[in-house]
Amino acid sequence: MKILYVGDVMGEVGVEIVEKVLPGLCGEKQIDLVIAQAENVSDGKGITVEDFKRLRKAGVDFCTGGNWSLHQPEIIPALSDPAQPIIRPANYPAGTPGLGWKYTKTHAGKVLVISLLGQIVGKDADKPVDNPLAAIDQILESQKDIDRAATIVNFHGDYSSEKVIIGHYLDGRVTAVIGDHWHVPTADARVLPGGTAHITDVGMCGALNASLGVKLETVIPRWRDGKKTPNVLETAGLRQFNAMLITTNKDGSAVEVEQIQRVF
Repeated sequence: MKILYVGDVMGEVGVEIVEKVLPGLCGEKQIDLVIAQAENVSDGKGITVEDFKRLRKAGVDFCTGGNWSLHQPEIIPALSDPAQPIIRPANYPAGTPGLGWKYTKTHAGKVLVISLLGQIVGKDADKPVDNPLAAIDQILESQKDIDRAATIVNFHGDYSSEKVIIGHYLDGRVTAVIGDHWHVPTADARVLPGGTAHITDVGMCGALNASLGVKLETVIPRWRDGKKTPNVLETAGLRQFNAMLITTNKDGSAVEVEQIQRVF
């Protein structure tokens, strides 16, 4: 089976990029399942129901989540519905709306998709989250008797060390551990010794000549002058599409990874 994980879809530009690139890529690579990070889709914060439908129409089968997952209240019913292919981080405290893991169906069988939030995530660093390693252990234990074709773990965090650690921690236990949140792709996509695909950060879909998709002129004054400035998404110039393609065995292990970047 071939599974494509698409990096953070950043704003309207990101959605347009997915709509432009994904249909042809799915045909070219004969992709069986497309998963996309959707926490930055609608104006950079969360995802609306309309944008969720647009991604689905473009060929995205399942959407993972991050620290902005709950920003658009209208998406919460979909996050809470096991039949809707979208999740928020699984290690939010008990009582948080939505679900952090769900199954999706493929021709090869069911695929378990899980999102986790790192313990340090930018200005949300002080917000409480459960330990991601303990959380994933509990999920995998609860699902150990469920037959499935693959298990995909999305890890949304800031620290490279934490992203690397969870990759090795889950090596041989899941199909892939895919890091995101930086919006900058790392050059370390590989299959770990136990058969788990891993990348520290898969990158983003959005403006290329920007600060993580945000206009440079709105960000530079923060670093140079200490000013508080709003994020204004870049809509002009070159665009980028970043993803990782995972080829799996019938036993759910990864046999090959391909890092994909399209700039246009």
